Amino acid sequence: MAAKIIDGKVIAEKINRQLGERVAVLKNRGVSPCLGVIIAGDNPASLSYVRGKKKALAALGMEGRDIMLPSNTSRDELIEVIASLNKDNSIHGILVQQPLPSHINEEEIINAIDPKKDVDCFHPVNLGKLMQGQKAFMPCTPQGIILLLQEEKIPIAGSNIVIVGRSNIVGKPLALLLIRKENNATVTICHTGSRNLGEHTCKADILIAAAGSAGLIKGDMIKEGAVVIDVGVNRVTDSTAKKGYRLKGDVEFDEAVEKASYITPVPGGVGPMTIAMLINNVLEAAEQNA
Repeated sequence: MAAKIIDGKVIAEKINRQLGERVAVLKNRGVSPCLGVIIAGDNPASLSYVRGKKKALAALGMEGRDIMLPSNTSRDELIEVIASLNKDNSIHGILVQQPLPSHINEEEIINAIDPKKDVDCFHPVNLGKLMQGQKAFMPCTPQGIILLLQEEKIPIAGSNIVIVGRSNIVGKPLALLLIRKENNATVTICHTGSRNLGEHTCKADILIAAAGSAGLIKGDMIKEGAVVIDVGVNRVTDSTAKKGYRLKGDVEFDEAVEKASYITPVPGGVGPMTIAMLINNVLEAAEQNA
């Protein structure tokens, strides 16, 4: 029996309706939640992501303010722009779209953002709070994944969860959230240095693929009846596609759908949840500021 497809768009729409009610409350108090987005360069994927985020903000009556910078922008110029947004009380969240031009150190740029406006939860202060279980912004993709599981009533507590990927954006913060007492999962993190990857993934009740490698997870690497969450968004050349490429996840979907009990598609699975959680964090920042 084929797996149930987890529709991230439908779940995100439900969350967005709840977020819209919070936006209305803030606007009645004279506060218009606003996300400042800095884009350095003209990376097509980055521009596409930003358009998607701005459209989602506008749908809820929120503002997205874009600051477009050339690809030869210096480190000092970029930090100066961030400093101005840090001081601007009408901007509640700051997002620096990655990847940045190769001559700019991403870590320095993230550190320049006011932690109270770090709605991506990339700043060391917010990551430290996350590790200690203190109140802070929740990292967008990890929190979105947890809400997907909860919405589908998939048990997290007591589950063996294998995460393939150790990035600061997904793998590491997701593991920290899953081992919290309110979630109580047993977590294994695998990565490019893991030997015999399939031996680990086949033990997973819930398998989360976040390695950024198209088709890495094959059907024979999945336990029968496991839940599969595919975070990967990889551009694969496809001459038959209108744009010359198609999006593919880290999981071989056609193989996995025959083994899993639940599975997320790419696109339309985790992606909409990430944007919903970003909006939630901007709202939280505006509420705290108000």
